[in-house]
Amino acid sequence: MQRIVVAAKAGADQPWLADAAAELAQQTGAAVSVVSMDGIEVEALSAIPRAEFKAAADQTVNAFLERLGAAGVQADGESRSGAVTRGVLMFAEEKDADVIVTGASTKGKVARRLLGSVPMELIGRARRPVLVITPP
Repeated sequence: MQRIVVAAKAGADQPWLADAAAELAQQTGAAVSVVSMDGIEVEALSAIPRAEFKAAADQTVNAFLERLGAAGVQADGESRSGAVTRGVLMFAEEKDADVIVTGASTKGKVARRLLGSVPMELIGRARRPVLVITPP
């Protein structure tokens, strides 16, 4: 395994996901790339300016990079604008990832049905393995 892509949810505190990615990287010797999407496809349709979502995505990536670095794992990362699933899949293609690591959905059953679930969409659409990590 050469490259792990971590799909970090913008604005979410997911240290357990960073720890799981670090452990996998240590076991395999793979480099890690972290991506966080702002989730905004068209800013004009958003009630909140894209800059606020972008700031949350930037903060999330930085937190992951700090935690991975503290674990001794080589990592890079970036935040991007756009739809989450499509953006993560494009990032994984660009990085030629061997696996995509993502956190399990924290939405309730009804919300997942109505709003969808990024981990399930990644599993259904990815051309590479997707590892879904549940919170402890």
